[in-house]
Amino acid sequence: MIYFDNAATTRPYPEVLATYAEVASKMWGNPSSLHGLGSQANRVLQASRQQIADLLGVAPQEIFFTSGGTEGDNWVIKGVAFEKAPFGKHIIVSEMEHPAVKEAALWLATQGFEVDLAPVDQYGFVNVTKLAALLRPDTILVSVMAVNNEIGSIQPIQAISDLLKDRPTISFHVDGVQALAKIPTADYLTDRVDFATFSSHKFHGVRGVGFAYIKNGKKITSLLAGGGQEADKRSTTENVAGIAATAKALRMAMEQQEDFSRKTGQMKQALIQNLSTYKDVSIFSGTDHFAPHILTFGIKGVRGEVLLHAFEDYGIYVSTTSACSSKVGKPAGTLLSMGVQPQLATTAIRLSLDLENDRSQIEKFLTIFKKIYHKTCKVR
Repeated sequence: MIYFDNAATTRPYPEVLATYAEVASKMWGNPSSLHGLGSQANRVLQASRQQIADLLGVAPQEIFFTSGGTEGDNWVIKGVAFEKAPFGKHIIVSEMEHPAVKEAALWLATQGFEVDLAPVDQYGFVNVTKLAALLRPDTILVSVMAVNNEIGSIQPIQAISDLLKDRPTISFHVDGVQALAKIPTADYLTDRVDFATFSSHKFHGVRGVGFAYIKNGKKITSLLAGGGQEADKRSTTENVAGIAATAKALRMAMEQQEDFSRKTGQMKQALIQNLSTYKDVSIFSGTDHFAPHILTFGIKGVRGEVLLHAFEDYGIYVSTTSACSSKVGKPAGTLLSMGVQPQLATTAIRLSLDLENDRSQIEKFLTIFKKIYHKTCKVR
């Protein structure tokens, strides 16, 4: 099996699963309980929070645990909107946001808020000048992802931070799900970022766990009411085993970040060089200012899902668009935002690499691709 769908989810590290099992079986008390078992669980919870904060260079009281990226995005988009509604109801998100952000914002449009979509250029980068033109006195929130999940473009977070530097009334949210442990933290967690969201299973943690960064002093309406956990911002019993596993996964992933960037970048470059020799191949991902591990391309006249299943027949697993959208059967929304024609956008498949992949897998993939390509030539 060759697994090239790491942007959808990664395989948990064995050490992470061991941590999860140990905490779940030996430290299973409720961290809110006052007895010894509860105190033991709370110590693990707070130690995990501290470790994650240290790895990101933030304060532990700025880390809040969630069930993953979708919850975190919804919480920030809706929570900031409702908290700041008395001061304005205008929100800006980019055209190419993950559905967890974009659909949350569009839902707010049905609740009396105004939403503008900041355009992107033909290469998949937010146009900062056009975003600036959308700003209004009543703008309360700007949300732009750090790394696009469909083509891997690294968004100009620093430039947007500079734009918002003298606009303290506007909250700035960054979806960092595809960025964490993949590109340098400083590239997306700037001093101007007020909120950022992350998901454990994107960096070899377990599913169902994530966390949000909320800068000290920034207010947000609670998503869940109840027992007052997470400083009364997210009331529900914390998944201590999953959180401990997340801290372990993040430490391991960030220790390997430089190797990850170098090795996946080399594999991506080899793929691009080879695929570029086929006349009917369209490559949608670049290398400059792109994440090193994401490559999206297509064969003209061949739908992405057809290509996906053709590779699956050889034990190679890829994706069409984002995992959250692929079953809908729509073209990649990012590509449409870039001006790619819908018929061409439907051809896209995404390869997302990891340190667990190697050059021998790349070579096998390219050998299989050649077979599939020439087979499709007969039916195009």
